[in-house]
Amino acid sequence: MGVIQKQSISGTIYSYAGVVLGFLTTGILFPRIFSTDEVGLLRLLVSYSTLLAQFAVLGVNTVTVKLFPLFRDEEKKHHGYLGLTLLVATVGFIVTIAVYLGLHDYIISGSKEKSALFIPYFYYVVPLVFFTLLFGIFDTYYRVLYRAVIGIVYKEVVQRSLILVSILLYFFKVVDFNTLVIIYSFALISPALFLFFHLLKDKLLYLKPDFGYIDKKLAKEMLSVAFFGIIAGYSGVLVMNIDIIMVNNYLGLKAAGIYTITFFFGTLILVPMRTMGKISSVVIADAWKTNDKKTIFDIYRKSTLSLGIIGLLLFVGILGNLDNVFQIIGKDYEAGRMVIIFIGLANLTDIFLGISPHIIVNSNKYRWLSYLLIGFTVIIVISNLIFIPLFGLVGAALASFISKFVYNFSKYLFLYKTWGFQPFTFKHLILIFAALIAYFSVYFIPPMFHFIADIIVRSTIITIVFTFLVYWWKISDEVNDKIKKLVKTLTVNR
Repeated sequence: MGVIQKQSISGTIYSYAGVVLGFLTTGILFPRIFSTDEVGLLRLLVSYSTLLAQFAVLGVNTVTVKLFPLFRDEEKKHHGYLGLTLLVATVGFIVTIAVYLGLHDYIISGSKEKSALFIPYFYYVVPLVFFTLLFGIFDTYYRVLYRAVIGIVYKEVVQRSLILVSILLYFFKVVDFNTLVIIYSFALISPALFLFFHLLKDKLLYLKPDFGYIDKKLAKEMLSVAFFGIIAGYSGVLVMNIDIIMVNNYLGLKAAGIYTITFFFGTLILVPMRTMGKISSVVIADAWKTNDKKTIFDIYRKSTLSLGIIGLLLFVGILGNLDNVFQIIGKDYEAGRMVIIFIGLANLTDIFLGISPHIIVNSNKYRWLSYLLIGFTVIIVISNLIFIPLFGLVGAALASFISKFVYNFSKYLFLYKTWGFQPFTFKHLILIFAALIAYFSVYFIPPMFHFIADIIVRSTIITIVFTFLVYWWKISDEVNDKIKKLVKTLTVNR
């Protein structure tokens, strides 16, 4: 856990710096500066590029996390593994873009009525896919070298800082909207460029593949992992982006814009899990190589509690300040109130299963994650098809909640039935009870004279009540140790 704890702390700090920047841009500036259609366009560009890049990578990132330990050899430049992944991804990129361009007429005709603003920017998706693809490869490469924080810095902090700059340039009328989209697109591709130069600086850009090292057995295993990696990776990204695409198709860019902003608040609780997942996946992969189930279960058990504590605190904080959220983003987004709640609940099911997908994908049962994700994809598409026409924006969020609950419960059952991994204890129920008490501690407080003062008071009360209960009831030894160290440090400094 040492590597995970050390990098999780620094990674979480940078991630939350990114959250602050993301809140400033997506939560405050986007709804005040752009129309709902323009917000929808900017989000749609991200969704298309992420979705297509995940297919174009052809599963090599999954292969990297799972099989890189077999290639790890600094003296032999890791047998040119990076060059091999770039070669495969280049083929995937060419095929993917050929398909995307081939669907030009279909996509454009579908956008004319409700999403006309997207049409002039159809081709922007091509470079966005390429650099999204590159970032994924470079970031995964650094992760398996136990340097996951580098990618987090460029993605969460640098990229969002550049997005902030682009928005401010538009706000002060230095650039028009078309130029804004160009600068915004550059901000999206910047992490890949920075990681490329970082690889050059660190002298890790080993581009000559050692094909002689790959025997038939290893090649067969790589192809198998890649195939199921394509299914798992694409399904995973699809379920994260399909709702915004379907909302756009059914309800138009304006609804997509509302969904984008309110969806953002529901996803804030996932930040610590993304950081821990990136770092722990590499440790878990190495543990599976020695069949060290004790280490794996220990990570799994501790992650459900530590992530659950942070996730519930954030969710209750958002829930307790829900009226203030719409003071910030404006009444035009009121239609997305229930979106925040349902997406938050959906992501809580992710939080409480911790790093379960990393356990499955790095084991010899990795194929099962693909099967589970296929089921997840089918459920979310069908539920969106049913609920969006019935309930609009809320229908999309409801579909996400139902689908994620079924998917995460399936992962829990699989881990329990296969390896006997059961991380939940009575402490998890106590934790939920503590969260309910923290929420109702501010529920009956009337609104204050200004929403900022209201946010400060409510958030402070929720944090104090929740933290006190978690500490008093000894829900997590790790959290209690950290609180004791913090109190001791503050006492000594005084």
